[in-house]
Amino acid sequence: MLAGLRFFHVFLLLAATSALPAFADTAVEKLLGQERQGLSAIFQARVANYLTLPGGTLGYTREWLDAQGPAKGDAEWKCLSEALYFEARGESVSGQFAVAEVILNRVDSPNYPNTICGVITQGTGVKYGCQFSYACDGHPEVIAEPRAFERVGKIANIMVNGAARPLTDGATHYHTRSVSPRWARSFPRTAAIGMHYFYKQPTRLTQN
Repeated sequence: MLAGLRFFHVFLLLAATSALPAFADTAVEKLLGQERQGLSAIFQARVANYLTLPGGTLGYTREWLDAQGPAKGDAEWKCLSEALYFEARGESVSGQFAVAEVILNRVDSPNYPNTICGVITQGTGVKYGCQFSYACDGHPEVIAEPRAFERVGKIANIMVNGAARPLTDGATHYHTRSVSPRWARSFPRTAAIGMHYFYKQPTRLTQN
């Protein structure tokens, strides 16, 4: 709308000055140049906005994350936020994004439930069956650090809305550096971020 009004303004100006002497051309050209600059600035601002999220450039820093607006969402957002809080709130921002990638990679995999909440609660209630330890560690899930939950909530919102997942190369598993689970011996490691190692589930080929 703004661009249309500016062009209409220029059109009227050109019509009004069509009978003026040649020296008016300089003033018109100057005005046209100003209009081009203004329209270019609007265009660039819109492009920058489109390159924000989802699918655009993510900033894996605390400062970038703090600059994002507050986040809230549905049950899927809440499940992911809680998982990030209890599994990775002590990690760096990139480490928290990486854990979110694993959860969403599982959602996309036919080997796991096709919802975020389903992935996170898979195996809950089964001894040693939990996929995420906080879901069955016997401790109540109390969010005692609201600022940390606010930050991971932003990450959950960004990821639920379709942001890219460039950190873990499709990883579906991770563990802390302090442990060495048996499955990690046969899973290709795809990344090491903060206190976690990340792995991709190997493809099993069917033999005839």
